[in-house]
Order: sequence, then structure tokens, then C-alpha cells
Amino acid sequence: MSPRRLDTPSERRRLPHWLKFDADNIGVYAEKVARFLGTGRYLAIQTVIVVVWIALNIGAFAWSWDPYPFILLNLAFSTQAAYAAPLILLAQNRQENRDRVALEEDRRRAAQTKADTEYLARELAAVRLAVGDTATRDYLRRELDDLVEEIVERLAPPSDDEPGGDRGVDVAEQR
Repeated sequence: MSPRRLDTPSERRRLPHWLKFDADNIGVYAEKVARFLGTGRYLAIQTVIVVVWIALNIGAFAWSWDPYPFILLNLAFSTQAAYAAPLILLAQNRQENRDRVALEEDRRRAAQTKADTEYLARELAAVRLAVGDTATRDYLRRELDDLVEEIVERLAPPSDDEPGGDRGVDVAEQR
């Protein structure tokens, strides 16, 4: 076997197939455990177990497997805490990741909503300007009435007061 060189990376050692775990499945399990540990049901069950444990070990029963300082009960609680704390932390980390993703999505939506609102405000301002430039019904009536009066004046027979009575005069010359 040749000596291993220190300047080249070593081969990755692969775990046996039975040691490979899916992190997502472990996280889901951790969340279920953390949810259960935070319920009143769990506290009630644990309280009943502790009371029964103490009663069986202090009482006048023949089998007292864990005498008064209850070392075995303390060991059980320590083991439970040793597993519960990391599972709860794992569940909190997963929740934090979900919250971060949700916050990023909320920020993206807020930015999109702001952009849409600004666009609509600009479009509304443009529509208001366009509506301000359009002729209103009253304006058109007034212009039409003025035009009709002008046409009627031109078509009316010349009166004796008008000099020349020339009806063929160009409109531009009359003004």
C-alpha cells in the first residue's frame, strides 16, 4: 500500500446503508415529539407515572426496585431530558427556517404589491390628465352653438345697413 499524501484529499468514507438517515424525516419526528412534550396531556401522563412510581417504591409492597432517593427515576428523567432537549431545538430550528422562508415570501409580495400600487397610481394620474384634456358636453354645446350662430349669420340675407352686400367675401377676410 502506498503512503497517503497529505496534499490530496482523502476518499470520503461512506456510511453503511442502515446508518443513512433522512434529515427531513428526523425533523418531522422531532416536531411531533416537541409538540407532544408541550401539551397538558404529556404533563398529566408524566405526573401519574411519577406518583405511581413513588407510591410503589415507598408503599408496603414487596418489590421496591427504586428506594427513597429514587435514583432510577432521576436516571429516567435525565435520559428523557437528554433526548427531549435536542429534539425540541431541532424542531425550533425547522420552525425558524419556515418562518424565514415565509418572511422572505411576505417581503417579496409586499414589494410586488408596492410596485403594482405605484403603477396603478401612475396610470390613474395619466387617466385623470387624459380626462382633463377631453372636451366636455357643455364645451361641445357651446362651440356648436357658436358655430351655428356663425353659419346662420353668413346665410342670413344682407341687411340694408351692410355696405356692399357682397356675400362672396371670404370668411378669413371678415374676421
